[in-house]
Amino acid sequence: MPHPSLIDRIESIPRRELHAFGLYRVLEAGLIAALAFSPLRDLAGPVDAPLAYAVAAGYIVAAGVLLVLGRDERWLAPLVLTGSCIDILAAALATHALPGVGAGIAMMLLFNVAAAAMLLRLRQGLAVAVLASLALVGEYAWSVLGSDGPPPRPLAELTMFVTSYLALGWLGHQIGQRARASLQLAATRSAQVANLVEINELIIRRMRTGVLVVDGDNRITLANEAALMLLGDAAPDPDGGRLASAAPELARRLQRWREGGEADAGPLQLRPDQPEIQPRFARLLADSDLALVFLDDATVVSRRAESLTLAAMGRFSASLAHEIRNPLAAISYAVQLLQESRGMDEGDRRLLQIIHQQCLRTNGIVENVLGLARRERAKPEHVDLRAFVRRFVDDYRGTLPLETDTVEAALPDTPVPALVDPAHLQQILTALVQNALRYGRLPDEPARVRVQVASEGRNAVVEVLDHGPGIPEAAAAQLFRPFFTTSEHGTGLGLYIAGELARANQATLRHVPPPGGGACFRITLPGPMGMLAV
Repeated sequence: MPHPSLIDRIESIPRRELHAFGLYRVLEAGLIAALAFSPLRDLAGPVDAPLAYAVAAGYIVAAGVLLVLGRDERWLAPLVLTGSCIDILAAALATHALPGVGAGIAMMLLFNVAAAAMLLRLRQGLAVAVLASLALVGEYAWSVLGSDGPPPRPLAELTMFVTSYLALGWLGHQIGQRARASLQLAATRSAQVANLVEINELIIRRMRTGVLVVDGDNRITLANEAALMLLGDAAPDPDGGRLASAAPELARRLQRWREGGEADAGPLQLRPDQPEIQPRFARLLADSDLALVFLDDATVVSRRAESLTLAAMGRFSASLAHEIRNPLAAISYAVQLLQESRGMDEGDRRLLQIIHQQCLRTNGIVENVLGLARRERAKPEHVDLRAFVRRFVDDYRGTLPLETDTVEAALPDTPVPALVDPAHLQQILTALVQNALRYGRLPDEPARVRVQVASEGRNAVVEVLDHGPGIPEAAAAQLFRPFFTTSEHGTGLGLYIAGELARANQATLRHVPPPGGGACFRITLPGPMGMLAV
């Protein structure tokens, strides 16, 4: 059995239509009572006073009860049917008691029939129209049979009213059905518009470009997360939100642009501790005072140019690495065969061992170059760093069992959200922990590495610390340069790749000398924030 459509559901009728119907019923009862109890009764011709009093009083009470019950839509159909039957009965009795105003009462009943047909299903609406017609015909027959004189009104008038009731029963249902269809269509369109608004807000929130919406009074009405990060301490106050107080130079440039002048194309630094930004302006609408201010991080632009250069170098290095791997594999295989020979003395075996070690080192360099060339773009996600670091440390201990060295996690009591590519963060932490285990140890002592998570304002921080000899100041300045290493067994690409992956995620990776000695590498990640309406 098919389910009824939303258009056919009576519960979808707004409450105000049912309330208006009840108010009209009270008005009808009031008019009949006025005719029955006021001196105007004498103008209506012969009157059956006891019947008029009873009908007026009973109809007033019934109309009031139905008006109160009409506040609950759950019983809409029974209420409309019951109210329509009471209307028809009261109209028939009032017409018999006040025959001089019978035509007016019949005309008032036209609205009741039409309203019931709009609120009910087709069969029920037609039933109400037929019942009203039968009541009118019955009252006419009662008047004719109970009187020896001529009929109180012409038969043609009765016929026209009956025809009008039946026609309004069908037309009212059609009008109501179309009205319900329009309401349902409007609700569907409203839901679609709401979904589009949410999608637009999500897109703007995830944009790396800062976006400000500024009205004609230079008041900031909307700012996304990237804009707040670029403004830093100058971020707008939710209670004020004036661009002039948050960024005076940016406000001056916007004013010059609004006055028709050309916008200054130079970068702008809002605060000494903030990166330079490149502002761009656009009108939200042609006839609107609202202006869109796009804030591009100037360092991102330079990074893109650097990335293009590195990409070209990466493609060249990848092709070169492929060419190196084949002879390197042949050399390594030949060394292994020579090591199996029995006619070699200890000195020759030592030389073969050195060749084999250097082959492994060269192969490591080739693998790192290929990994850098194949690096994919960041796919940031909302990550809880506390749970992520806990899993990372547990997995690291499980896959690389440590004999005397230790790797532990220092985690806060509450979740620390961040926006980062989980695969990139895994690769960064792996490189940092491996470096800490390899270089962060004192002579004749095991390595102790700690990975800790914390919040820093709007950002999230992950630190990898060791208790080794530390990093000299001269070497610390070149840690993230490609192929820079202080070890004869290192490739100099681990920290460089980690730094590049951090920058791809709009994060920073830097070395921070801890007060107690050792080394500390700090990853500062952007924390997820919603749109800020000010």
